[in-house]
Amino acid sequence: MQVLQVQMEVGADPAEVGRARRWARSRLAGCGIGADEPLAETLILLISELVTNAVVHTGCPAVLRLFFPGGTVRVEVVDFSARPPRRRCAGGDETGGRGLELVDGLADRWGWRREGPGKSIWCEVDRRPAAPDSAPALPLWCGAFEPHRVLTNGA
Repeated sequence: MQVLQVQMEVGADPAEVGRARRWARSRLAGCGIGADEPLAETLILLISELVTNAVVHTGCPAVLRLFFPGGTVRVEVVDFSARPPRRRCAGGDETGGRGLELVDGLADRWGWRREGPGKSIWCEVDRRPAAPDSAPALPLWCGAFEPHRVLTNGA
């Protein structure tokens, strides 16, 4: 099976997150995932969270990669910090600290691995055909955040 891969470099500036979202929307549309589809909105939110984490928490440039291997879309963000991702327990009034919770809840699988001098954080969302006259299936929460493991929400 041939896998389509596209990637873009992201500068170490929080303004780059918006550019990454626009770029990703155009690439998703080019692969037949319409902007108004729930899958596209889920993927854009995941991309936004992973790119934001890379830029804000490392202060380094990053690379956003999208893979389209058949029935799954894989998002990877590679940064140049060796520091592993860390789950934060955000208080009710805090404006940040929920990114990995969102990734955990929305992705079918996610994890991270060392890559070169830094790391790659990835997530996958399965492309499910929409059932007629039914609500879209919502992902289940996993709550597991151990490093170097593939995490799945069991969906």
